Amino acid sequence: MRAGGFTEQNVLDMARRGHEEGNAGFEVVKENCALLVIDMQDEFVKPHWTPYWVPEATRQVPHIKRLVEVCRNKNIPVIFTSYAKTHNNLDRPGSGGFMPNRYPGFNDPSWFKDGTIFQELTPLDDEIIIHKPSYGAFYDTPLETILKNLDRDTVIICGTLTNYCCGMTARQAYERGFKVVFGSDITSTDDPSMQEAELKVLRRGFARVLSVNDIIKRLE
Repeated sequence: MRAGGFTEQNVLDMARRGHEEGNAGFEVVKENCALLVIDMQDEFVKPHWTPYWVPEATRQVPHIKRLVEVCRNKNIPVIFTSYAKTHNNLDRPGSGGFMPNRYPGFNDPSWFKDGTIFQELTPLDDEIIIHKPSYGAFYDTPLETILKNLDRDTVIICGTLTNYCCGMTARQAYERGFKVVFGSDITSTDDPSMQEAELKVLRRGFARVLSVNDIIKRLE
């Protein structure tokens, strides 16, 4: 097609194919990978404990645990994150309190204080837990330095929430030059209707989106 000859339907079709069928053109090389387990903490995963519980995250625990074990067996670093009280909350974005994802009247001071990882995914003694003050795992944390010191240029992302902490971490990793592998069925949202919408955006512009079985197949 000649330059300047694109119709509106042409560009809409190309964008749609990118969102639905796009596939980042890099290979998954296990020696270059680190697994990021995003915010699989009690506040989001422990059933019925807080209004921030993500039921799908609880259901995905066995699948995430399986991937964690594969990575451990293959000497792929496993790094956990949790949203916790850091620096007396003075390092959080100042406008966060205005956002409607906070639930007024449901504020137990024990929530999001220690950032305890859900018991079935308890990190090993030598595994890193990054306590982060906002959505993305790179914001005001040493994650980038840690990955560079581990000589890892590819991050595999699983956890919750797909369209907040997981998706933001994928974007931040992309912007820092990391290759991003994003688990399609080992990430979860508090509103299931948002899952595929976020995967479409990530698939087109930020990450290679794969199922947990596909990820494990490539690591093995």
